[in-house]
Amino acid sequence: MSDKNKNEFITIDGLNVSNWESENVYRDLNKGNVSAINATVATWENYQQTIANISTWYSRFNSRSDISLIKNVNDIFEAADNNKTGIIIGFQNASPIENNLDYFYTFNELHVKIIQLAYHERNLLGNGCYERSDEGLSNFGIDAIKVMNDVGILIDLSHVGIVTTMETIEHSEKPIAITHANPKSYHNVPRNKTDDALKLMASKGGVVGVAAIAPFLKKGDDSTIEDYVDAISYTVDLVGLDHVGIGTDFTQDQPASFWKYIGSQQGTKFPSTFTDTTEAANYPKNFETPDKFPDLIHIMENKGFSNNEIAKILGLNWIRIFQEVWN
Repeated sequence: MSDKNKNEFITIDGLNVSNWESENVYRDLNKGNVSAINATVATWENYQQTIANISTWYSRFNSRSDISLIKNVNDIFEAADNNKTGIIIGFQNASPIENNLDYFYTFNELHVKIIQLAYHERNLLGNGCYERSDEGLSNFGIDAIKVMNDVGILIDLSHVGIVTTMETIEHSEKPIAITHANPKSYHNVPRNKTDDALKLMASKGGVVGVAAIAPFLKKGDDSTIEDYVDAISYTVDLVGLDHVGIGTDFTQDQPASFWKYIGSQQGTKFPSTFTDTTEAANYPKNFETPDKFPDLIHIMENKGFSNNEIAKILGLNWIRIFQEVWN
């Protein structure tokens, strides 16, 4: 296998929310031959806070030689060819648009390529997976979907409630992504998705990134890299090879303050109604950080995946949906 898994093994991680101030993160992305990641720049942030976070990323692009900004699909291949990790700017919540749909156009100009509709709880668009009830999309949410479709921003539904998930897939004219979640029928936790949602997603060309967080896997904190590959296999059997990718949800080197922030109600009240923990997430043994991607490929080969199947799951399925959605 050549450097950067060229040609057949372009590697794209559907979600990485690591500590971007840690050198370990960039080192391990490079060691793992990761071609591109959906890098979270906003979770609870408002418009102004998110603009500041994006500005910090642009500073990194100017000062670091190991990363590059992804504006289109060709940039991903270029990053792979140049032994860099491409950064896809993404939000885990639509909170940065506040109550103004025009902000989508601004963020599109700044090359924000992926936006999740809601995070954990209710926002102006719809409901998160931990909200006490889920009435689906708001009028504002339906209009937001139209704008995201129009400008070419990929809609993510990983932390979104069941009814809001289904309605979003139905209303979107373009394929949607579930960048980091697993099937509830594989392991029933609130963050995993129903078979109906995953199958509807696939029927309209979407992709689900299988999440590597250990509690989302059958064996919980005892899970190994082999168990993660089993989750990938299960999801392929459920929705088809062309609709499955990788979405690790790696949180490398994040401090306790990060866990308190993302677990806070609307980003401000802690403890929230849905969590009171500040403990870091656990990942499968031997797949805790992105430098282990070559090991993942090896295990997939041992489990009987062909090179073509590995290539699609590692990156080409993400490439396909990006080409269909991004303008």
